[in-house]
Amino acid sequence: MPELPEVETIRRQLGRELKGARITGCEVLLPRLVTHPSPRTYRRKLAGGAVTTVRRRGKYLILELDGDLDLVVHLGMTGSLVLADPGGERPRHTHLVFHLEDGRDLLYVDPRTFGETALVPRGDYRPLRGLHSMGPEPLGRGFTRESLASALRGKCRIKPALMDQSRVAGIGNIYADEMLHRAGINPCRRLDDLTPLEIEGLHRSMREVLAEAIRRGGSSVSDYVDLRGEKGSYQDKHRVYRRAGEACPRCGETICRARVAGRSTYFCPRCQR
Repeated sequence: MPELPEVETIRRQLGRELKGARITGCEVLLPRLVTHPSPRTYRRKLAGGAVTTVRRRGKYLILELDGDLDLVVHLGMTGSLVLADPGGERPRHTHLVFHLEDGRDLLYVDPRTFGETALVPRGDYRPLRGLHSMGPEPLGRGFTRESLASALRGKCRIKPALMDQSRVAGIGNIYADEMLHRAGINPCRRLDDLTPLEIEGLHRSMREVLAEAIRRGGSSVSDYVDLRGEKGSYQDKHRVYRRAGEACPRCGETICRARVAGRSTYFCPRCQR
């Protein structure tokens, strides 16, 4: 699933390409992807709207349109956006087509169809439960060590807590593993077992890992490509994710793989005791 760095990469590209672009129409080829309102109303309200800015909230893309509407897109597990020139061949699994006034099309492509889209009044995200209950942004100016400590209250294990979007926005399986390794915290540690010093180290590691991943265009470990169809390169810098059996880059110990909260998890048994 595209996580914060991948979605942020696409957001920046969309912001450059679509600012001021007017949507003349929309084809909804798979109606169940439209969460709100009905597909018919979605198409009608979109027509004529111009993109004023593109934002990101967690793993959601939010295209603000004139007329106080927000076009919200979540890429799910395998979704991608493609900016196509006029007359170009559509990729397989194209399920939404946004026609632009300049002749280009913005395509939503998704082989596994776990994504969603909605058109809502500006800032009213109640129809999207995941977005409405989203936790703080880990790269936001107001996200401090104290903010993280508050978000990580409880007794559950640290890895699923980091992936809980109501606690912290945008983190998934890849970056949880990378952050925890850099911070030297075992993914099975309980929240109430973490010390203030470890919370401080995790806060620093979170921001470092996410910033580095964004600079490299995200991680392409499966289907992810950016708006131009290009892969990210941060997967080449992963320290533990999908590196079971390899040597830890910090201490040389063999990286292990385990199941934590139903997800494949990679860690160093020496660095992350």
